[in-house]
Amino acid sequence: QVQLVESGGGLVQAGGSLRLSCAASGIRLSINVMGWYRQAPGKQRELVATISSGGTTNYADSVKGRFAISRDNAKNTVDLQMNSLKPEDTAVYYCNARRPPPFEYNYWGQGTQITVSS
Repeated sequence: QVQLVESGGGLVQAGGSLRLSCAASGIRLSINVMGWYRQAPGKQRELVATISSGGTTNYADSVKGRFAISRDNAKNTVDLQMNSLKPEDTAVYYCNARRPPPFEYNYWGQGTQITVSS
């Protein structure tokens, strides 16, 4: 079985920091593109950051300079460091693992709530 379990969510003040962690089982994160997505109430799920198997990172414009995605292959985890948090960062954050064709798959965690108060 494949599981992605997010942790580290919670309530923080604007300007504060949080670190999310995604722990994987039944899958090797190092061979996947790993991503963090978020979904705010009434809005579509959006990409926050990705990291490829080669370590290339990509960020949404709204989080560049504030968030950082990283991967620890030995621990089989992927983290998202979030700094200078804003109320508009409030959302449920989801961990994602995917591979492109021809061996495509796409797995999601259950999400963790981030609430940033003003």
